[in-house]
Amino acid sequence: NGILSQTLHSDERSKTILFGFAAGQELSVHTAPYPATLVFLQGEATVRLGTDQQQAGVGTFVHMSPYLEHGIKAKTDVVMLLTMVKGVAPAG
Repeated sequence: NGILSQTLHSDERSKTILFGFAAGQELSVHTAPYPATLVFLQGEATVRLGTDQQQAGVGTFVHMSPYLEHGIKAKTDVVMLLTMVKGVAPAG
């Protein structure tokens, strides 16, 4: 009935986190200073990227630039893999 996360890998260059969302759960819009990717392993969600929204399902791959506003709302139970590339110097 919530959002679970487990860090699978973390070092000075990257961080990979496995997320599980219960249906209806939402990760509110936020930004991060690193480029990142999302891979959806299970379920369906709506992904907000800047002012655009897209539907995501099993196999959907999303690339996010640094400082891009983004958020996720699970339509069904969702499992998603997030990888942040920390070794890239953030634009500032």
